[in-house]
Amino acid sequence: MGAGHSHNPAEASDPASASRMIPRMIVAAGILATFFVVELTTSLVINSMALLADAGHMLTDVVAVFMGLAAVTLARRGSSSPSRTYGWHRAEVFTAVANAALLIGVAVFILYEAIERLKEPVTIPGVPMVVVALAGVAANFAVALLLRSHSEASLAVKGAYMEVVADTVGSIGVLIAGVVTITTRWPYADVVVAVLVALWVLPRAISLARAALRILSESSPAHIDVEELRSALSAVDGVTDVHDLHVWTLSPGKDMCTAHLRSAADSARVLSDARAVLQARGLDHATVQVECPDGTGHCEQTF
Repeated sequence: MGAGHSHNPAEASDPASASRMIPRMIVAAGILATFFVVELTTSLVINSMALLADAGHMLTDVVAVFMGLAAVTLARRGSSSPSRTYGWHRAEVFTAVANAALLIGVAVFILYEAIERLKEPVTIPGVPMVVVALAGVAANFAVALLLRSHSEASLAVKGAYMEVVADTVGSIGVLIAGVVTITTRWPYADVVVAVLVALWVLPRAISLARAALRILSESSPAHIDVEELRSALSAVDGVTDVHDLHVWTLSPGKDMCTAHLRSAADSARVLSDARAVLQARGLDHATVQVECPDGTGHCEQTF
């Protein structure tokens, strides 16, 4: 029988890239953590729900960057343990689950507090809101610049980058609430923005949780049509049967595949054609085995 294993070297962690990425993530985490303390303290002092909501979202940014940093570091480190042959690639997935749970918790808390606040609206000073919101936009912009160049090199960094970009929307919302409060004295501006920020966070958190749980349950990737893939492999010249076809995701962006093909044709050619089918669908990390038509497995092993 013939067995082929395809792996794109570009998937592997680039030590040089990681060495540049990690210091940037540390600086980004420091900026976000500092501003989170400022925003949380201000929200408690002036009793602003909008600032508290944005501080909660800022906290998820901090967690996302720290977890992304841990995931990048662990993936770079790998593992020499025989019991952990895939290293620490799943670290990204576990961090995504934790981040989603935190996001959902923050959003639910803010919605509950906002509803309570609607019963008895309070007057919030607008100037501190505007000042802190402007600082928040600046902090998010600085962190986005730090992470953007590496956001395509790592799903962990990309997730943190997207969190920061999304949080900018919250800071702009707080800025608007502050301006409205200063100019109109409308007491509900703060609460409305808090609700909008929470509603902005909640669906994204649920989507993140679903994506992470899909990976942990080893479901096939949503972008891969397994039946179409089976048909494409069956259409390879000389293949008479496709079985034991499995497609799953090890970590975001790293899809895996195994397949057994039954064929009496030249194993090397069949493996080459099958690999082309898989790579055309982004399945660069795949193991394909060619078996004899009678299933005895006595075909010539070509590589």
